[in-house]
Amino acid sequence: MSGVRISSISAQSPATGGDIEVGDELVSINGREPTDIIEYQQLIDGDRVTLVLQREGRALRHKVTITKDVGQPLGLSIDSAVFDRIRTCDNHCTFCFIYQLPKGLRRSLYVKDDDFRLSFLYGNYTTLTRFTEFDLERVIDEKLSPLYVSIHSTNPELRAEMLRNPRGATSLRWLRELLKAGIEVHAQVVVCPGVNDGAELERTLQDVVTLYPELATVALVPVGVSDFTLEETMRSHTPEEAARVIDLSDKYQRLTRELFGRVSVYSSDEFYLVAGRSPQPAGSFESLDQAENGIGLVAAFLDSFDGHAEMDRLGTGFFQSVDGAPAWGYRAPRDGAPDASPSAPRHEKFAHEEFAHDVAILTGEYAAPILRELLDRHDLRDIEVLTVRNRYFGGNIKVAGLMTGADLQRVLATVPPTTTCLLPDVCLSEGRFLDGLSVEDLPHRVSIVRTTGQDLRLVLERVRAKRLVRS
Repeated sequence: MSGVRISSISAQSPATGGDIEVGDELVSINGREPTDIIEYQQLIDGDRVTLVLQREGRALRHKVTITKDVGQPLGLSIDSAVFDRIRTCDNHCTFCFIYQLPKGLRRSLYVKDDDFRLSFLYGNYTTLTRFTEFDLERVIDEKLSPLYVSIHSTNPELRAEMLRNPRGATSLRWLRELLKAGIEVHAQVVVCPGVNDGAELERTLQDVVTLYPELATVALVPVGVSDFTLEETMRSHTPEEAARVIDLSDKYQRLTRELFGRVSVYSSDEFYLVAGRSPQPAGSFESLDQAENGIGLVAAFLDSFDGHAEMDRLGTGFFQSVDGAPAWGYRAPRDGAPDASPSAPRHEKFAHEEFAHDVAILTGEYAAPILRELLDRHDLRDIEVLTVRNRYFGGNIKVAGLMTGADLQRVLATVPPTTTCLLPDVCLSEGRFLDGLSVEDLPHRVSIVRTTGQDLRLVLERVRAKRLVRS
């Protein structure tokens, strides 16, 4: 990488007034060259910060010293999370969704990372196959917790086979060391039917209880299979197979509660939907740390819609509390609007919205029946739910977050122009869908709504209020 650069400077912050400009390359802080935003945050925490910067067009580097209060944000935003090089994944997992992407998408979508720093920062999952003694020492010394680890199987031979990496057979030794050092770890098992389910899944959960009892949570997640997969062993779960996974997780929920006084094993909401069962209700989950894995996602949304809870904490990560940290991937601003940051007023974009008589909500196949039932229960039967079938990826890809512009174009082409269409922001990253299309490419105007129950409820209440005024 060519170096990390300053992307913005907050007004009236300690960084203003000095010889610092947007675009300057950050060379060092207090004589040290940080390798990532974690070190950056630690180095700027004191009351005196000396930066060495390189400006384009200048032959020499220049030094800027800033005096501030201890712990006060410096006021700089950085354009990258990792300053040296992202540690890429050298596994070739049979179930990896990146291998199931079609050609021609954004380059960033094809990057496979196995970097413990991104696990800490964003909640990305690491297999620990590239983890080292030096990494362990740093995690423990700097208390980089929580981390997110992909287990998949505790059978060494099977894990190596699934990861197509011989180090997969031994890398879970690092998990034992992390837990022994008091690092909080959330784990996942991508369950592949006929591969690591059944007796193998039972063995994995037995080992979780006996070898890794300190794990905060273990998420059982169904494998995603698109039409682009080249793996003959990868297929979707049948309803009966999904039900068996749920029954097994229920068994270990009871066991972990009995042994440890807490529940640590959960099945993804998607398993419940495939099995034709209702996902676990609110109150079944001790945290939402694995919500992006579908653990408690439905319950959190419904609870938020009813006004009992807020769903903003989806996805843990250090960056939620770090001033100036860059958005990244699907934590980037969803709709690309200037007010898309988490601290921005939420419903400002709807303040002057003239809602048509007809209103429709666009969502994926999994969420559509849940949303329909929710709206009917709240006497919102006149709000239409438009199910967007994912033909772009095909297979069992039915979540709202993977809706593409091409599929939305197809559905919206038949919607009357007088209908106001609401689109959840979870399918957007910096204003673009996974297939590279933008909201402007859609044949029908849509209004972007933050993907929480509370936000949807407030927008629909505004719709109802405007209709009452008209009548």
